[in-house]
Amino acid sequence: MHIDPHTLARELKAKAIELGFEACGISAATELSEEKSRLEEWLNRGYHGSMEWMTGHFDKRSDPRNLVEGAKSVVSVLHSYYHPHDGSIEPETGRISRYAWGDDYHLVIKEKLFELLGWLNERTDGAQGRAFVDSAPVMDKAWAARSGLGWIGKHSNLISPDHGSWCFIGEIIVDVELPGDRPIADHCGTCTKCIDACPTGAIVQPYVVNGEACISYSTIEHKGDDIPDSLASKHGNWIFGCDVCQDVCPWNKFKTESRESRYAPREGMLDTPLLDWATISQSQFSEQFRKNAVKRTKLAGLERNIRYALKNAELSGENPDPDSDE
Repeated sequence: MHIDPHTLARELKAKAIELGFEACGISAATELSEEKSRLEEWLNRGYHGSMEWMTGHFDKRSDPRNLVEGAKSVVSVLHSYYHPHDGSIEPETGRISRYAWGDDYHLVIKEKLFELLGWLNERTDGAQGRAFVDSAPVMDKAWAARSGLGWIGKHSNLISPDHGSWCFIGEIIVDVELPGDRPIADHCGTCTKCIDACPTGAIVQPYVVNGEACISYSTIEHKGDDIPDSLASKHGNWIFGCDVCQDVCPWNKFKTESRESRYAPREGMLDTPLLDWATISQSQFSEQFRKNAVKRTKLAGLERNIRYALKNAELSGENPDPDSDE
């Protein structure tokens, strides 16, 4: 079945929106030479910390044709996870990054991408490909930027001019040649709000983040029992991830409220006191975080993060015990 590529691309994007994605863009499946060089420099600086998986499969990470047989196009999508929250989170409450308030995005987006890939297969009578969501050697942000969905900001997150940065990224790499979209210009300008606001100074220069210094790395990727006091003392009450750089980004005035109910905050995610988190049992942990991103830390990792958050609350003069009269 022959279909005009431009017609197919328009239909594919419309189908992506119908499935609940905020935006869809396309780029040719070629080598990411510039992005590869930047990644190599970042790794050579040791900014990946213990994330050794980032050093492997470089041939596949930099060229999708080495990852998916016959790859010709990379179709990238954005999926908003922004659910509004009324009121601030109190200092004695454990803070969890917004992306982990609801169901695990890997499961949600993969489901939709498989539908999109199935539609493409049926529409073309045989298109083949694979779906990816932050779980394989694919440079998600680079492909999204190449396909015109946004630019990579100074905090290293993708910023969409229409949807802000509160979006997950996914892609299907397919053996169908589709017309590519043009990248858009970087609109960060002279703004340094994310750099200035980072609690640990992890954004060492515009567009470069020292992963080891990032609160998200310390509370999620770091597997040791202890976190250096020089960093942990700046974590505040974050017990999983950190949203500070996105909270202050001016472009998030254009944030799009998520249409996905599965990303809505689960009970207890926004208002559980640190002392209550500190008493969580293994069975409670397993139930609370079933099909949720926080399970990545395992109970021991969450307990470590809570321990530091409690110490920070004490040092700041905040009383973590709401029932105490002291």
